Amino acid sequence: MLKGILQGVILMILSKEPEYGYSLSKKMNSYGLEDIPKGTIYPLLTAMQKRGLIEGKNKASAVEPTRKYYFITEDGQAAKKEFINEGYQLQQSVNLLVEEEDPDGY
Repeated sequence: MLKGILQGVILMILSKEPEYGYSLSKKMNSYGLEDIPKGTIYPLLTAMQKRGLIEGKNKASAVEPTRKYYFITEDGQAAKKEFINEGYQLQQSVNLLVEEEDPDGY
């Protein structure tokens, strides 16, 4: 389940703008996902690329080393929409369970 959530988070971040691996990790940190091991992100990016959800392109820079930037694909956009819909459904289910457990909000 965590891998699916991380994939969805990555797709959502990349839908805003292309990122390279380290900058993607920093963005995830800014959303409270600091505990994700760095060794998890790169294999997941590779798997997502193989599935056609993202595309990696090397970009050279005059001031920085060449970096591989990841871009979301059309298939990735569709997967992102599915992730969002599933997230809403999961949120509603969890909220119902929490309300049953703690109807007074304590």
